[in-house]
Amino acid sequence: MIQGEEMQQAIKVLAQLPGFGQRSARRALLHLLIHKDRKMAPLIQALKTCHDTIVACRMCGHLDTVNPCHICQSPRRHRHQLCVVESVSDLWAMERTGSYHGLYHVLGGVLSAMDDVRPEHLGLSRLIERVDDLQVEEVIFALNASLEAQTTVFVITESLPKSLKITQLAQGIPIGGELDYMDDATLQTALQRRGVL
Repeated sequence: MIQGEEMQQAIKVLAQLPGFGQRSARRALLHLLIHKDRKMAPLIQALKTCHDTIVACRMCGHLDTVNPCHICQSPRRHRHQLCVVESVSDLWAMERTGSYHGLYHVLGGVLSAMDDVRPEHLGLSRLIERVDDLQVEEVIFALNASLEAQTTVFVITESLPKSLKITQLAQGIPIGGELDYMDDATLQTALQRRGVL
């Protein structure tokens, strides 16, 4: 049994992080305690710096040290394209590809009746305003392939101008995927959205 209220509190906090449970939180804390000077002190400093300097961009919702963020300020970004993502981690995933050069809009979630997430919780009116203000020509939806995400896409598209080009990421068989291991819904989507060679 772990003695000390301080350690138990630290484990409790660590266990709330994504990918952590009680066991991994205990291992991480033990590692940090054993290597206080080399690991814990730099981590504390890095987290404090993030806490003090990182803010949410008032335009797109991205996290950065400046507001508006570097992406929104960049003159190299295509201002006629707006990629709608659910979270900052999705934005980071898109940026990792190096193939998208437009602007982003982070929703901060998707509509969900079960979790009582409504359009006003996602700031959809701010998205509509940005499309108008930036004179966006194309809105690209890069949301997860879930029922809630598809409902969110439907609700947003109903509020967007009909003349606007609206696209979403292709869904279907991943590179290296084998048909025999695909679920029926993935195969059906891939067949429906097949492209010309």
